[in-house]
Amino acid sequence: MQKFHHYLGNDYKVELPTGSGRMMTLWDVAAELSRRLTRIFLPDENDRRPVHGGTEKFQTDPHWRNLVLFYEYFHGDNGAGIGASHQTGWTGLVTKLLQQSGE
Repeated sequence: MQKFHHYLGNDYKVELPTGSGRMMTLWDVAAELSRRLTRIFLPDENDRRPVHGGTEKFQTDPHWRNLVLFYEYFHGDNGAGIGASHQTGWTGLVTKLLQQSGE
């Protein structure tokens, strides 16, 4: 999406979210989608990572809490990782998104 923004420029805008009337450049859309995705892996206001779901050992144990696994799928409502936990495919790209955002 960032590359499309470089080609189409700031004049090309799309509505996000659909039906909101809020128009954004593709660069801004890419940034918003990146924020949404990386939030799954970052500690929230309660210092819990959504990716760990209800697994208390990963949420609270100091030896495990910073072990972040890249799952195959994620629960649509709470972001908990489900499926295989050893993925190095598309979810590994989250590291690049985190690097870009500086978090």
